[in-house]
Order: sequence, then structure tokens, then C-alpha cells
Amino acid sequence: MLPHDLCSKIQNAFRARHQKLAVNHSTQNLGILNILLRAGFISSITRGTINGPNPAEFNAAKESERRIWADLKYRDDQPVLSNMELISLPSRRVFMDLAGIRAICSGRRNKQIPPLGMGEVAMVKTQDKEHEWLEAREALQMKIPGEVICRAR
Repeated sequence: MLPHDLCSKIQNAFRARHQKLAVNHSTQNLGILNILLRAGFISSITRGTINGPNPAEFNAAKESERRIWADLKYRDDQPVLSNMELISLPSRRVFMDLAGIRAICSGRRNKQIPPLGMGEVAMVKTQDKEHEWLEAREALQMKIPGEVICRAR
């Protein structure tokens, strides 16, 4: 599953007022959902199968039936996540060094990328295997450059 698939799935689930969202189990999906969890856009992440969130069944299930279940968060009957968009497209990849990440985190634009607003997060995919998926501010703090995949607000 490509990042744009995940972005649209999450946005559509919030707009349809779903309580839970199931996505294929992959390192990328787990990384992006984990960033959204730490930022407070979703309330929990559970491993499960196509039948539902159940960590016990997850290990016994075939790879094709494994899913990550996310509990979506709402405040005053409004979705907490209002918009999620791709920055790095398959046809136009956006790699940023630390200066570029610092610029968008501190309110300045970097080339064609507008700065992050209040409460907005950007997902960065790095070459570091231990910290493959980071939020832009974490990547800046750890001094790890990478590809800026998407942003959420």
C-alpha cells in the first residue's frame, strides 16, 4: 500500500465518522499510524485480523489477513484530523536535508513546501533502520534527514 492510499483511507474514515479503521499490516502503515497516535490524532492502535482487532489471532493469521486497527478520535462530534495530504508524490519525491526540515518546522517554506501550521505534523521516512518513520520535529531533534512523505492537521 502506498502512502497516498493510507492518507485517503484515513481521511475517508474520519469523514464517514467511523469509530475504527483497518489497514494492511506493514512497517510503513504502522510507522505513520504511530506518528498520528503520538500526535493525538487517533486514540489507539491494535494488531488484528480482517475479523477485528485481536492481537491473539494476529500471530496465527496469514500475512494477507493481518491488519492494523486504529481507533479514530473525535472532539465535540468533529474529527480531530481534518486534513491529511501527500507531500512526496510517486512522480515527484521530496527529500529534505536538516536545513529544509528546520525551515518547515520553524514557519518558513522550503522550495514549494509550505510551513507546518499549529498542531500540524509531517511524516519523514529516513534511511535509519532503527528510526525509519519519524515526525519532522523528531527527525530534526535526532539530526536525521529523509523523505517528507505526508502532513496531517
